[in-house]
Amino acid sequence: MDNAVKKVASYILIVVVMISTFIAIFSVWGLIDLEDVIWKIMQTLFVVFIAAILVLFIYNILLREPFKKKDDE
Repeated sequence: MDNAVKKVASYILIVVVMISTFIAIFSVWGLIDLEDVIWKIMQTLFVVFIAAILVLFIYNILLREPFKKKDDE
């Protein structure tokens, strides 16, 4: 399961990088106004960052199984 999650997250990050690259290329060629786009991208990344922190916090505090030590024989 963890391997599948890592693959999905990797593909999502690749798509985000590709989209950001296309936006930068369009800006270089003057097809879009980059100032508004960069500000919106930064706001979106901030929101995603905060959401990821909250999800990790909830997982670590509420959902994670407690570590069980095996007794030495």
